[in-house]
Formats: sequence, structure tokens, C-alpha cells
Amino acid sequence: MTIANVIVDVPASQVNQTYDYSIPLEYRGVLKAGMRVVIPFGPRKITGFVIGTTDHSDYKNLKEILEVLDLTPVLTPELLKLGKWLADDTISLYITAYQAMLPQALKSSYKKEIVRLKDSRLSDELEQLFAGRDVLDYHELTDAPDANDQYRHLQQAIQDGDIYINYLVKSRAAKKYLTMIKPAKEMHILEEAYANLAIQATKQKQLLSFFITHPVSIEQSQLMKTLDISQSVIKSLLDKSLLTKEKKEVYRNPYEGREFTKTEKLSLTKEQSIAIAPIKDSIAKDEHHIFLLHGVTGSGKTEVYLQSIEDVLNKGKEAIVLVPEISLTPQMVKRFKGRFGSNVAVMHSALSPGEKYDEWRRIHRKEVQVVVGARSAIFAPFENLGIIIMDEEHETSYKQEDNPRYHARDVAIKRAESHHCPIVLGSATPTLESNARARKGVYKLVTLSERTNQQEMPHVEVIDMRQELHAGNRTMFSRTLVEKMKERISHGEQIVLLLNRRGYSTFALCRDCGHVQECPHCDIALTYHKNNHQLKCHYCAYEEPMPSLCPNCESNLIRFFGTGTQRVEEALSSVIPEATVIRMDVDTTRRKGSHERLLSDFGNKKGNILLGTQMIAKGLDFENVTLVGVLTADSMLHLPDFRSSEKTFQLLTQVSGRAGRHELVGEVVIQTYTPDHYSVQLASQYDYDTFYFKEMATRKLFRYPPYVFLTLITIAQENKVYVIQTAQEIAKLLMKHIQKDTVILGPTPSPIARIKDKYRYQLMIKYRNEPRLKAFIKKIMEHYAEEIRKNDLQITVDVQPYQLM
Repeated sequence: MTIANVIVDVPASQVNQTYDYSIPLEYRGVLKAGMRVVIPFGPRKITGFVIGTTDHSDYKNLKEILEVLDLTPVLTPELLKLGKWLADDTISLYITAYQAMLPQALKSSYKKEIVRLKDSRLSDELEQLFAGRDVLDYHELTDAPDANDQYRHLQQAIQDGDIYINYLVKSRAAKKYLTMIKPAKEMHILEEAYANLAIQATKQKQLLSFFITHPVSIEQSQLMKTLDISQSVIKSLLDKSLLTKEKKEVYRNPYEGREFTKTEKLSLTKEQSIAIAPIKDSIAKDEHHIFLLHGVTGSGKTEVYLQSIEDVLNKGKEAIVLVPEISLTPQMVKRFKGRFGSNVAVMHSALSPGEKYDEWRRIHRKEVQVVVGARSAIFAPFENLGIIIMDEEHETSYKQEDNPRYHARDVAIKRAESHHCPIVLGSATPTLESNARARKGVYKLVTLSERTNQQEMPHVEVIDMRQELHAGNRTMFSRTLVEKMKERISHGEQIVLLLNRRGYSTFALCRDCGHVQECPHCDIALTYHKNNHQLKCHYCAYEEPMPSLCPNCESNLIRFFGTGTQRVEEALSSVIPEATVIRMDVDTTRRKGSHERLLSDFGNKKGNILLGTQMIAKGLDFENVTLVGVLTADSMLHLPDFRSSEKTFQLLTQVSGRAGRHELVGEVVIQTYTPDHYSVQLASQYDYDTFYFKEMATRKLFRYPPYVFLTLITIAQENKVYVIQTAQEIAKLLMKHIQKDTVILGPTPSPIARIKDKYRYQLMIKYRNEPRLKAFIKKIMEHYAEEIRKNDLQITVDVQPYQLM
């Protein structure tokens, strides 16, 4: 093959296609699809992805590829195909789809080196190239006169596992090395040197004596600590060539120093055995089926996952386990690491770029068979998948809100199809769409209706906060909740309190003139954060000091309205002074490791109450928690989102499941101002089926998913009139090409009509069958390409919107 088809790293619709480049002689037969290359593009040198190779091009005078960045493809043939489908499905650019599949480290500038494994036997040509070294610079290969032959030998050595390529990333994601010190001479020479050292060189003698008795390689900092010596002592013996130092690459292990106790598989309940049987059958027969595992909280879904994965690993295949970011807790990691040990890689946002890069490399080098991770882990470069599991499948965090706007469920199903393997979607509260598909027979439904400990689901009490006000209770806690909290604390039991907000207070309002301090760049009230006495915008990060006087009327009657976690924490300490509160929200979990530390403190009973936002609603399992309190249960019900009832039901059901998971009986108190709303009532009764039918009737009446598909188009720019005109033009263009029963709502201002000084208008398309809609929207995007570039116009298309704000 002499020509490469390359997708160039320029995120613009005008160049969203493959370009043909001539493959230089030294790379022919070596360059493969999925590798990254450096190419001339106009006056620039840029990177690109090789999508395929061919011997034919419709163009003459092709430019040559300048450099090949990889010796083994970073994208597998399946991921290349998936990227093309993903870009078409989400109406995004090919380069954006491929970049989304790789860790940040591979998007930086980097240097490469070729590393041979110890005791590996290489061909004579490669031995000559390495010349006794373990590591050599990649450019030594490219500059070699016989580079073409050397490439072939190298590729063979990589396949044989004797050599691997390292990317030395020129960013924070560079590889991590340890400095190792070891003897440079035979023992008798060291002994002779020891005898010849001056009497006053006590530290040097001590160091030599150590290596005479321990002739091994040891890490420098450990050596200095063990012998209590300085670096200058080591340097003096290095200068005398008695010792030598070498760099040793180590993986950054986010769980270093953590011991994971090996766990054995549990005996399944009768219900679990029935649920797992069709999944095991599908694994054994290499058949692709989509299973919806509908199991109440505490019903042992994780054990079903673990035992299914065990079958997959026994077949020599691989598994991807997706969990929402907020429930990717240390407890969840512990379960998988405890069962499968170092055969598990973990990918989530709390890892540093370097840690993510190292975990990705372990997967790429086939050193692990299981990946547990958040949304982007679905792109793990496995080539022999045996199962994909998606826990808490209803979670909205599985939807990416930036380009490419994919839903991990769709990508997972596509990958499972390619690998002829099952996919398991697990949830106590499946989305209406998934449940509807299961009832239609598109998915196979398996059910776990009982908790594994045979305990009843916790009793739920709904408190009407309007009545609390009438009774003169002006605090944020109902009398029932305070009573129950005090009782639990006196018994040495623990409490989880959920507040669906963040910040100290929602907004600052002047009681004289009614002025609310808003963000100057967004149409949204600023949120008060008490720890630094600042007002912050949660959309554009603007912040300003909290004013002492109203900017509008100069009154000093500025008061805070709404409830935030900091405020609840203060109120708790005045109502129940004996309580020790551990607060978990965006502010307290910013620092690396803080999430894990706070949960560990709570698990070790260093606090009676765990207070937090949505991040505490899922994935937590503490045996001593017997009471769950939900404050402002209805805060989501009033958002302009057709899924608000569903999200409320899911959240209340999930957080209720944190109580009474072991021996002690649990109880739940839900505080609300709308106690009669069906989502609150049915969540308190754990009645998913009634909720499903009631909500489906509403969706059918107002034509919302799963009865129709949605596409949301948002137009944004600094000139409001220009935005409205463009939105109207797009609506007219669409009207000409849609079917009779398709509805276009808008253009209307977005619920948040201005963000970062840009006005936002939106169009919502509701349709049952529009096979050509995506192709037509693509044409509209191309039509506006020049204006997007010149006028800073933004047109974003979300084919399956979960965020309507």
C-alpha cells in the first residue's frame, strides 16, 4: 500500500473528510490504520489519524507523510469504524470522535523511545541498533540508513512482546521514573575500595558496606532513608564508578499502598441464579443480547456482574464495567479489585492525566482484562470483549454534554454488537425508554425484586413542610426528622442527609427593593459561597465579593434565600450540637483523594451524619446507616425539563436504598412542599411499575420520548437579533424537508437565555421517523460554516438531549 487516507487534526467542518498522503518508502508495509502521523497541511505540520491505506488516489502530486507517531495502532479497526459511526450519529466531526477515544496524554506533544524488556532476545539487526542499551530514542530509528528494514524487525519484536514503545509526553502526563542505584563493580572490587576509603568517610563506608551485603538494585530515596545519608554521599561513589544509577519506569498506580482483600464469590439467592442464567448462556454461546437487569437497591446486582465477568475471563475475553462518575466510589473499586486483583484498570475523572495515561497503556498492552470506569471507559481499546456492563443505566451523567454528544449506552450497544457479546444494563429505576424496550422484547428483562439480606425495603415517611410552617417550625428540618436523628445518634447509628443543591445559599436578595444580584455575563442569579464570602456564577465561573449594601438601592437588608449544604451544616450544629457532620459536595471534594477520605471517615464512624448533594445518593453501602433524610425533595420537579418527575423518582428511590442495607432496619424521611406529587408518593412506596405507566401516559399525551425522538438545536452569538434571525432561517429550512407528523417547537429563548455574553435560542424537533434528518442538519451546518468561522456563531446539535437548560 502506497497511499494513506488521513483524518487531519483540524476541528472544522470544511476539512471533515479524509485526505490522501503518499507513504514514504521506509513506512510502506509498516504503516497501519489506527496510527497517528505528522503531515504537511497547508503551511503547517499537524497530526492526523490514518483511517486506511490504498494503492489508488484520484489526486496527483500527493504530499508525503512526514513522520509516523506510533509503531502500534492507538485505535483498533473496530474503534476506527465506531468513530465514523459516532461522528455521523451525533452530527459531529470525525476528528472530535477519534480524539474522544484517547487519553489526554496522547493529544499532547511528545517524544518517543523504544524500550527492550530485560532478558529479551532480539534479531542481530536490532541488537546492533540497541548496542547494549535498554532504551533508545525513536529518532535513532528514523535516522538510520536502513530504517525500512528496522521497522519490520521492530514490529515483529513488539508482537513477540520483546519491545514496547513509550510516549514521553511533554506535559504533566509524562511517564514516571524511579532512580535506581546498584553496584557497578564485582564484589571483590567493592571490598577493596571499602578497605581503601579514609577512616573519616564513614557515610561512604556505610553505603559500600550496604551494597557488599545487598548486591541488588534499590530506589535512591529509599536508600537515603534506610541509611540516613544525603545525595552527595551517593554521588561521590557514583563519581568513583563504584555505583551506577539507572532510570526505571513505573506505572502511576492511583491505588498504590492500598491492600485489596481477596474476596470469593458469594452463593447466589434463587432470584439471582434465575437472573444470571440467560446472561451466562449468552456469554457461553458468544451471542449478542441486551439485558435490562431491574433490581431493587441492595438486591445483589454487583454479585451478578462479578460472576458474569468471571465466566468471560475464563474464556480469555475482556469486560468493560461502566458506572456513573458519582457512584465510582472506593467501595465499588474495592469490590472489583478484591475479586479480580491487578487484572482491573480503573478510569475516572479524579485520576491525574498521568494516572489515566498509565491505566490506558495497561489496557492497550493487554495487561488487564477488566476496565471499571465512567463514561469514557466505553472506548477502552479491547479487541476481544466478552461483556459490557452498565450499572445505574438511568444516570444522566452517561450523556456527554460536549461534542461528540454521545450517550454511553448507544456506544456500548454498538460495541457489544461488533463483538457478539451481551450487554447488561442494571438499575433499580431504569429509564422509561429502556423499560419500554424491555416490555416490547427489544431488550431481555431480568428482575431482582428482593434484597439479598431478606430485609424489607426501608419504611418511608413523607413530611409536608407546609404543615411544619403552619405549626410555627421555621427551620429546614421537620420535627419528625430532628427527633429521629437524635434517636439514631443516641443509639450510635449513622444518618445520610441528601440536599439536591450546592453552595451556601441559592441567591442574595435585597428585602427593600427586591434586587437579586445576577451574573453580568449570564441570565442567572449568582450563588453565595460562604467559605470565601463570594458570589459565584456556576455557568461561566464569574465571581465577585458579596456586597454589604444593595447595588440597586443601597439598603443593608440583603438576605440569603434558598438552602445550600454549608447552610444545612450550620443549622444542624445548632439543632443537634452533639452531631458530627461530614459534608460532601463539589467544594469539599475538589482536592484529589478527598472524596475517598471523607467516605472512609464516615465508614470508620468519625461522623454521625453524612450530608451531601447527589454524589451520596448512589453506590454507598454502610452497614451502620439506619436513617436517610431528604431535604428539598421536590427541587427538581419545577425545572423546565420533561424528565423532571422521572429524575425525582429515581433520586428518591436511589437515596432511600442507602438505609438498612445490612442487619439493622432502615428508615427514610422525605421532606417536601409537594407531598401529593405522584413521583414523591410512588417513590415512597417503591412502586416503579405504577410510576412507569403514569409517566408513560403523560409522555404519550404531550409527545415526548419514548413515543418520539428529540433533536435540540441551539443557536448562540453576542448579537441577539442575529441569533433570532438565524434560528428562524434554520426553522424555515427544516420545515421544507420534514414529514407531516414531525413538530418543530421554536425558535424560543433557551431556559438560560444568555451564557458568557452569548444569547441563546433553541429549536426542538419531535419526530417518529425522519431517516434523512441528520443528513439535512449536516447540510445546514455546512451552509453556515462561513458564518460560524467569521461571526463566532455557534450552532450546537444534540440528537438525544438530556440537558434542556
